[in-house]
Amino acid sequence: MLLVGITGGLGSGKSTVAAIFKQLAVPIYSADERGKYLLNHDKLLIESVKDAFGTEVYNDNEELNSKALAAIVFSQPDKLEILNALVHPAVGRDFKKWVSEQHAAYILKESALIFETGIDKELDKVIFVSASENIRIQRAMLRDHTTEEAVIQRIRQQWPDEQKLPLADFVIINDGQQGLIKQVLEIHHKLIALCHSTTA
Repeated sequence: MLLVGITGGLGSGKSTVAAIFKQLAVPIYSADERGKYLLNHDKLLIESVKDAFGTEVYNDNEELNSKALAAIVFSQPDKLEILNALVHPAVGRDFKKWVSEQHAAYILKESALIFETGIDKELDKVIFVSASENIRIQRAMLRDHTTEEAVIQRIRQQWPDEQKLPLADFVIINDGQQGLIKQVLEIHHKLIALCHSTTA
């Protein structure tokens, strides 16, 4: 089974692309969603986050106050690095367990920070979803009901597309002009063929 990553900058539409792959019966692991889940359910991770950022980032029921945590980490890059260093190992353990339960030619691991965190080295292939920064800003503002300034601040926390594009095995252009389904199908068929060639 091939382990394939799918990534893209904030507002690139990687989740939309992943949803198309899901329609093709490809198992999808969302690292971002699972990270949020683990921040509310993994006791070891919860205690580590409290130690690093203070008990006030959780309420009395040990539910994460995501706005309070975001206010800290997105204004201080060093704090974001600390959070990532806590969350990513927990997600990595969760991902390995999930993979062991799958039965497919290939699976997709959807994550915003595949290259930034070195996850790409643990994967067989990586798909990168690309869109112009202007498009990404507008999408993120609409989706998150936030300001342009806040979106730009978050984008600056990620590597620029120019740095990630050469590292990707496949690129999907999500600019609203080129058909997503056609691009996804082309990559899907290539991955299936690659699976067959490695098992032959």
